[in-house]
Amino acid sequence: MTVTSAATWRPSPAVAQLWSVHTLAARDLRGTLARIADIGFFGVEPISLYGHSAADTRAILDDLGLTMTSAHVDFPVGDAGERVLDCYADLGVQTLVWSMEPAEFASPELVRAGVERVNEAARRAAARGMTIGYHNHFAEFTNSWGGRSAYEHLLDVLDPAVVLEVDLYWATVAGVDAAELVRGRGDRVRLLHVKDGPATGMDDVMTALGEGAVHVDDTVRACSALESCIVELDRTEGDMFDALAQSYDYLLDRSLATGRLPSRTERPSL
Repeated sequence: MTVTSAATWRPSPAVAQLWSVHTLAARDLRGTLARIADIGFFGVEPISLYGHSAADTRAILDDLGLTMTSAHVDFPVGDAGERVLDCYADLGVQTLVWSMEPAEFASPELVRAGVERVNEAARRAAARGMTIGYHNHFAEFTNSWGGRSAYEHLLDVLDPAVVLEVDLYWATVAGVDAAELVRGRGDRVRLLHVKDGPATGMDDVMTALGEGAVHVDDTVRACSALESCIVELDRTEGDMFDALAQSYDYLLDRSLATGRLPSRTERPSL
């Protein structure tokens, strides 16, 4: 396990999670992606292809200069598993990410049962040269047994090949120090969902990065092997694209991430 140091840390690409704009993407995927590209994001992490084929989606991304760095999709198990892997392989996606359900963290036995399908997905993905990622919410931390969180119990039985996508917001909501969480997981944390807001509960109205209660900077810099710094705002007041642009600027102005374009504070005035 790698320990983060100033010598090993480096900024990773800024990516937009399309859940932030899912209603708009469902109506106009190309137009929505064009606005993401105009902000400067390196790529996107979708939750759906919004009715488009893999080929059409890849053509749109290529035309806009965007990369699908990872994707949120049901764990590829059962009869549909190979179709899921085929689809995202065609898109050039290396890492497929999903979560277990909150009810699966009600007991250690349920955690172990739920992890079985995650591990099956990891085996199937590995056979295709792909990787499975696990994304947390907050039930992983609000449930505990024997002085250990459900998240720790999950990691005990999770295939070591499964990488972690840590959602720093939901960890913070659960009362966890997100920076210590990622530091303790070392180079297994490859993806990070960065959000900000009051960090009080699941129905929070979120803010652009730097305007809320979340320790974004410390958490990003605690990641030793980060591949994507993924901005996701579940809901905001005002225009979502403005909040995404402010968040992009925040990451670049503090050298927490890299992008396709400079932050707006560094762009020439028109």
